[in-house]
Amino acid sequence: MTEEKKTLVKVNDVDKVFKRGSEEIHVLGGLDLQIPEGEFLALMGPSGSGKSTLLNLIGGLDRPSQGSIEIGGERIEKLSSRRLASWRARHVGLVFQFYNLMPVLTAQKNVELPLLLTSMSRAERRKRAGIALEIVGLSHRTGHYPRTLSGGEQQRVGIARAIVTDPTLLLCDEPTGDLDRKSGDEILDLLQALNAEQGKTIVMVTHDIHAAARASRTLYLNKGQLSTEPEE
Repeated sequence: MTEEKKTLVKVNDVDKVFKRGSEEIHVLGGLDLQIPEGEFLALMGPSGSGKSTLLNLIGGLDRPSQGSIEIGGERIEKLSSRRLASWRARHVGLVFQFYNLMPVLTAQKNVELPLLLTSMSRAERRKRAGIALEIVGLSHRTGHYPRTLSGGEQQRVGIARAIVTDPTLLLCDEPTGDLDRKSGDEILDLLQALNAEQGKTIVMVTHDIHAAARASRTLYLNKGQLSTEPEE
């Protein structure tokens, strides 16, 4: 009998409304979601369906217009801006489609960036970044600048930066969207390994059915609601 995993993420009755002048744009409406600890969840849906909005809410990058978001027992929508930023630095690793690396910094220094928000010593930051780069298979590229790395290597640096703080959640927004199939598959292999071998809880937004197939569960977002089947 397998032990039931505890719920890490609880999204309850969440609405998200954006205002554009006098117009209100309802993106999410009464949305509920639970994510168990250690799950690899893929979120799919048409463009403009609110996938990235939901990811940003879970990561504390935005706040819901209504409803609650609980991560590891903490109601993050109730935190002040300062406390939310501190919570995010400790608990959330972000992976972007276009890498968002600093071109004037080496791979090593890019990975160290999130650690600058901690009281960690320079030597410890360097050690932690080195370990993260080793995990993603780039220990031989620590001194290279982004312009000298392939797209797949740049995304690996992005993933190393996301995991260097040992976050509770790894949130990936179209992580293979700017890569060819071979490089994309290598990134998906890495995400699966982080999930299976290190128990990372991963939420991945993707348009790619091939990428979503690597997740342990796929949900579809359309018209502000989640379902287990795509809308026909």
